[in-house]
Amino acid sequence: MRPLLFLTILAFPVAEIWLLIDLAQQYGGWLIVYLLVITVLGLRLIRDEKQLFSGRMMQNLAVGGNPIKAVFGSARNIIAGVLLIIPGIMTDIMAALILLIPIKANAQTTPKHHANAANDDIIEGEFHRED
Repeated sequence: MRPLLFLTILAFPVAEIWLLIDLAQQYGGWLIVYLLVITVLGLRLIRDEKQLFSGRMMQNLAVGGNPIKAVFGSARNIIAGVLLIIPGIMTDIMAALILLIPIKANAQTTPKHHANAANDDIIEGEFHRED
């Protein structure tokens, strides 16, 4: 079992390199442009996810949602970003498939617990003092 696992792990980078060489022979410089653009997109995805994670977590907790969904969504985006940074077509396809995994949004949009005001007889309005 171990040799089969080792050969499978070893076959992936070999296939990736073979595919990159084949595509470089066919498309030349366009492959390098593609790899650079995809790398920048992967970096951008990771940077944006790091900035938006705490806001998404707080929003999810505010509506009474499950924080695991927010963590899973952020982890999914970071893993896809790392796969986009790694040069190769097969890793880019894997990243696209990971990003296509749907995350179910919360059906509940209001908080679970409604806090009642301490004084329910408050009437809001404006007043003008005339002297």
